[in-house]
Amino acid sequence: MDKQERDRLLTAAMNEYGHYLIRLAYAFVKDQTKAEDIVQEVFIRYYIHLEDFEGRSSVKTYLYSITVNECHNYFKSWTYRKTELTNLAGALLVNIQTPEDTLLKNESIHYVAQLIEKLPLKNKEVLWLHYYAELSVKEIAEVLKCSANTVKTRLARGREKARLTMSEEEIEHAREH
Repeated sequence: MDKQERDRLLTAAMNEYGHYLIRLAYAFVKDQTKAEDIVQEVFIRYYIHLEDFEGRSSVKTYLYSITVNECHNYFKSWTYRKTELTNLAGALLVNIQTPEDTLLKNESIHYVAQLIEKLPLKNKEVLWLHYYAELSVKEIAEVLKCSANTVKTRLARGREKARLTMSEEEIEHAREH
């Protein structure tokens, strides 16, 4: 593969997946600048190893996998600090009609993000990949290098742990909205 073809593939991947990878990295590291740095490293690794990519998975899945690994590397090199994930709310709002709807959606997304944030990493990452990155169970399994059944189990346990952290009042509030 010549340099021109590699450059073209890199540019196409950056244009198509760059924004999503930044959102994914941000969901893990909660720092916009660090998320952008991680995604830059992801694309450098992608470019360097383009000829090694065998196409057994999609480019999207391959890039998500590299991003998750880079986030894990970040956590290994720095102390993990809990912060809120409110910046995701703006990116996730769709088809809002009134200011009241905006407020309710913001509150709901923020609340769910806080619940997910409290979970252990292995549950948190599958929930983020499934609900926020919108990956299928199969794609999550490829990204995390585990079986689809493991992903399903972690999703179920993550949902259950999140539910258990909710008070009765919060459950009633969630049912109303």
